[in-house]
Amino acid sequence: MSKEIKLCLVYRDMWQSSGKYMPRLDQLLQVAEPIIEMGCFSRVETNGGGFEQISLLYGENPNKAVRGWTTPFNKVGIQTQMLERGLNGIRMSPVAADIRQLMFKVKQKQGTNIARSFDGLNNPQNLALSFQYAREAGMIAQGALSITHSPVHTVEYYINLADAYIDLGAEEICIKDMAGIGRPASIGRMVKGIKDRHPNIIVQYHGHSTPGFSIASSLEAARGGADYVDVGMEPLSWGTGHADLLSVHEMLKDAGFSLPDINTEAYMAARALSQSFIDDFLGYYINKQNRFMNSLLIGPGLPGGMMGSLMADLEKNVASLNRWLKKRNQPEMGQQDLLLKLFDEVKHAWPRLGYPPLVTPYSQYVKNVSLMNVIQLIKGQERWSMIDENTWNMILGKAGKLPGELGEEILALAKAEDRTFYEGNPQDLYPNELDSFRQKMQEQGWEFGLDEEELMEYAMHPRQYEDYKSGKAKEAFNKDLAKRKAAAAGADNASTAAAVPTVATAGPKNLTITVDGTAYKVAIDYGDPDASGEAASSPASEVAQPPTSQTPITAPLEGTFLLTKGGGEVGIKVGDQINEGDTIGYIESMKVINAITSDKAGKVAEIIAQHGEEIEEDGVIIYLS
Repeated sequence: MSKEIKLCLVYRDMWQSSGKYMPRLDQLLQVAEPIIEMGCFSRVETNGGGFEQISLLYGENPNKAVRGWTTPFNKVGIQTQMLERGLNGIRMSPVAADIRQLMFKVKQKQGTNIARSFDGLNNPQNLALSFQYAREAGMIAQGALSITHSPVHTVEYYINLADAYIDLGAEEICIKDMAGIGRPASIGRMVKGIKDRHPNIIVQYHGHSTPGFSIASSLEAARGGADYVDVGMEPLSWGTGHADLLSVHEMLKDAGFSLPDINTEAYMAARALSQSFIDDFLGYYINKQNRFMNSLLIGPGLPGGMMGSLMADLEKNVASLNRWLKKRNQPEMGQQDLLLKLFDEVKHAWPRLGYPPLVTPYSQYVKNVSLMNVIQLIKGQERWSMIDENTWNMILGKAGKLPGELGEEILALAKAEDRTFYEGNPQDLYPNELDSFRQKMQEQGWEFGLDEEELMEYAMHPRQYEDYKSGKAKEAFNKDLAKRKAAAAGADNASTAAAVPTVATAGPKNLTITVDGTAYKVAIDYGDPDASGEAASSPASEVAQPPTSQTPITAPLEGTFLLTKGGGEVGIKVGDQINEGDTIGYIESMKVINAITSDKAGKVAEIIAQHGEEIEEDGVIIYLS
């Protein structure tokens, strides 16, 4: 009798691995029925990971989305699963234990059956509470092994890691091949080794297609004894996503495995609906590069799940870097040029950072530091001169022990900056704080929500939740979408526009403006007609001119400027004495917070950058006298 193997559709991850956003709830409800009618899925990944932050970012209630999306699958007995990040819960940074515990209770009540929990450093210590809280809430606790390929990440390492997870309460094991760089034969031996030791433990294989191994890895995992294989489907399979349902299904059937047939009519309906969501608005946030597999990623090993955000970051960084190069009459760079430099730098930096598995959030940290290294080297600066606070926490052990040894230059830098390494339990660094969020919600007059789901959401994503409640998130999303649509329409009409002769902007070149009885002569520059309005859109901080005898301190990267990170920290103020190396503020960029230090000494004469506002690279933060 042929061995039965089951399939899981990773519908949430399909979108996150391709672009920035997920479909709205109304769209998810449309596609649920044909997914069910396809008849081939035992599980569907419905939420977790970036799902809820994404909903908040475009101004929607994520709790309504999760409840609505899981309901049709719950009704027909298809298990729903989520992805959570252990110490980080469902956000990018560590979270208090009481918030983590509430999250599992809420997710179970919302209809999620399986909690796939992973730790970005593969630390069992960080997942003990996840397994405990999931089981207490009535969910299946699945422990995910974050797969990568390095001298320390061997087949035996992962088999032993599965032992540790199971000892701590994991009821299932997931082989989470987030970058798709697990070699197929090694994946097969890994699954077999786990099954030999734990024959009754369910093993599920999850692999991204990015460099091209995952289709073979799916077969090797099945031959090794895997019970489930995760798949994507058109129009978002392959590329940085996952191996396609049709290919995996046919391959496994040919290999002698037993699988349910696919209702092709329902398949085509689900496929067409997903494409319609892309055509509606989601396609404006999907970089075309993410629709291709790329064997160059075997080297850096960056995961498919972050490629959507990576390409979006590169768009901004290329534009920012080119502004810097242009000001200095240096040749500009293309996005592909910067991407290849980044790949090479990741290969250089990753071992020196202790070989953290390249999975959220540590893939972001390694990528961000590598990108900063590339940019700083282009600017004639030194490597490691821009390491964000999140990455320092990883380096110092505040997220747990790194798999490998730190490079000598990192150890020397930590010593030079008088940083202290931490060897305790990372969770102890983040005391319970639900009560403080309860109080804040009461002060705002906000409801805690059904099963306290709104409280959980606020505590998990405070800043995004506040922007959602105020309407700021919806406004910002609509504005950004309109901008992208206009840009796309402009590109479509480029050939027509090229045939139309350029007309000089009409209007006076000089004006006299009277303010409080005083007349001022103003010269007006309408800019280069071919400059696409760049000069007009430059923020004030970028073009601010230093007053006589005052020294500007500028932003080394673009992002959101913050005077403080919050808590009891006090920001700089006019009149403060600043020494070289002092922190003058922070810039949140690429999902992490970067401390900005002054490269000069002096007294704060003026603060130009505003807390919470966007600042361009080279934009003036403060003037020193």
